[in-house]
Amino acid sequence: MSLVRQSNVFNPFADLWVDPFKAFRSVIPAASDSDTAAFVNAQMDWKETPEAHVFKADLPGVKKEEVKVEVEDGNVLVVSGERTKEKEDKNDKWHRVERSKGKFVRRFRLPENAKVEEVKAGMENGVLTITVPKAEVKKPQVKAIEISG
Repeated sequence: MSLVRQSNVFNPFADLWVDPFKAFRSVIPAASDSDTAAFVNAQMDWKETPEAHVFKADLPGVKKEEVKVEVEDGNVLVVSGERTKEKEDKNDKWHRVERSKGKFVRRFRLPENAKVEEVKAGMENGVLTITVPKAEVKKPQVKAIEISG
């Protein structure tokens, strides 16, 4: 069953029904490669607690040695890595390949209260957790001034 209607009437939007993102695939070279299309942007969560900024990424099948966590330019958290292709044997007959492979990189500009010198990262059960502690916000000192007169 096809979702595209075949018609003799000119329709400038007909191609959009086939692949609405076709025009963008040439702009992002990595996404046009079938080997990396699904893994090109690892999805990450970022939550802020009273003590820290916590980032989490699901990276199943990626070893911690294949992931790099860095701080660039003083306040940009960079998470990158690669899931490598499984070794293939000439005698193997593949019926389906759905697991993604390829490189990924994510960048996050950290707020001013981030203690970038104390960033910690850990990986457990395919989940990367990065903790960026927050500096305590100093409350301004308030000094009461007595009013004379």
